[in-house]
Amino acid sequence: MTEPSAARTTDRLLQRLKAVGPQTAAALAERLGVTAVAIRQHLDRLAAEGLVAPEDRRETVGRPKRYWQLTAAGHGRFPDNHAGLTLEIIEAATAVFGADGLDRLIAHREATTRSAYARRLAEAPDLAAKVAALAELREAEGYMAEWQAEPDGSFLLIENHCPICAAATHCQALCRSELAVFAETLGRSARIERIEHLIAGARRCAYRIIPTPP
Repeated sequence: MTEPSAARTTDRLLQRLKAVGPQTAAALAERLGVTAVAIRQHLDRLAAEGLVAPEDRRETVGRPKRYWQLTAAGHGRFPDNHAGLTLEIIEAATAVFGADGLDRLIAHREATTRSAYARRLAEAPDLAAKVAALAELREAEGYMAEWQAEPDGSFLLIENHCPICAAATHCQALCRSELAVFAETLGRSARIERIEHLIAGARRCAYRIIPTPP
């Protein structure tokens, strides 16, 4: 079997991951019509460039399968006009309704998000479960979120991507609103502080969640 050019295979591989989502190397090789060895070489190179990342999933008894997915940098290879459209909407809302009108829109978004998060976190039996549920919600919204327990008993909520970064840079009330939602839905069992902020120049947003005494 002759292999297509490296550049063409790379483009098709990235497009496949963008269109379909996480895939195994075997599935990609079959779909693109190249050898599994060649696909793994491409994936290793793209991983070194920070464009793709692996995730091992245990689906049945036996060894887990390795799935490959685009990173935030990988998604960034594709044009996205949403950021420009969002900024236009924010500017239009400010022009038509004024700063107070924009604040009301943000407050409405905050209330809707708080309600959805509160319903989900209400099912969690303890703080760790709440943090896990919050990370799942943020992951589903495109924030590439994860969480971890720290040796001192606190937790970290980490967001490796911000799908509203352009809007939040232009209107930082969105970031303040999200932090307020986190604090309210976690409740009195914890206090939360932002320790890394993408807009401030960090590579990600991260929050420390500290249990409070009963």
